[in-house]
Amino acid sequence: MANTTLRFGLAANRLHHETYGAAIFEWLECSAAGIRQLGIELHTVGRTYDAIQRSDLLEAYPGLIRYPYGREGGLMKLVARVTEGRDGASPFDGAIYLIDPVDPSSIFPEALALKRQCITHGRPFVSTLMGAIEWIEVERLSTGLDPNPALQPMFDFTGQTLAMIAHDALKDQMVQFASVHFDLLSRFAMRVGTGTTSSRLNELAWSRGWPGEQPWVQPYLSGPLGGDAQIAELVLERRCQRVIFFEDPHVARQHEADIQLLERAVRVVTDKASCIASPAVAHKWATAMARLA
Repeated sequence: MANTTLRFGLAANRLHHETYGAAIFEWLECSAAGIRQLGIELHTVGRTYDAIQRSDLLEAYPGLIRYPYGREGGLMKLVARVTEGRDGASPFDGAIYLIDPVDPSSIFPEALALKRQCITHGRPFVSTLMGAIEWIEVERLSTGLDPNPALQPMFDFTGQTLAMIAHDALKDQMVQFASVHFDLLSRFAMRVGTGTTSSRLNELAWSRGWPGEQPWVQPYLSGPLGGDAQIAELVLERRCQRVIFFEDPHVARQHEADIQLLERAVRVVTDKASCIASPAVAHKWATAMARLA
């Protein structure tokens, strides 16, 4: 086991844990070995914990820790632990919350706050099956372990599309991220972006020697004019597998509905798409992915 214990909050909407074969079980079938290998603590909300126990996919695993049911405040407790540890423990390293986009509880205040606090503190907020499988591999690679060969198709970027979006206050950080990881991001078959972000990323690429007549990022409309919705359609059509969306959690956003639409699209195709929402998490992901070369 790793010397430093990773600690994640874990929850899943009813659709994703109600029957065997649901997303939580698909995740564990792919990732249970990695979870055990790293000794990850999973602080798990009531019904999700109960479902995992019935499945035996983490049988006798001491790192599976039960929290109250959601209606008893279990998800609220995860929010608190993402922001600050308790009894001398470190804060959680992130949260995995497998979201059913048509479940009303997915927009309860505690669900929205969990995502916001993860972004604020630079920790992963994982809401899709593909993202959950991917993130355990990111943690494995970050400790120097060999890649899981069974996941190679998931990380074949040559056949995938990456969306790159950033709110105004974070556009500089998106350009800096792209500059640091330019070679990795260039492996994707295509990159798409909205408005000003795509223009600035293309300027960066051309300064790096990318062919001047060819955009590095295919530009879509700005977010307020419908760019987020255009990219959401790509996601729904399985033509965009990864979204890196640097969200500013500290400002009110006039086109909030469009942002939520894109997030919802990613969750609709839960086994085919993932989303990263903060610079710190994106850098960790890209650093781990570079080790696959």
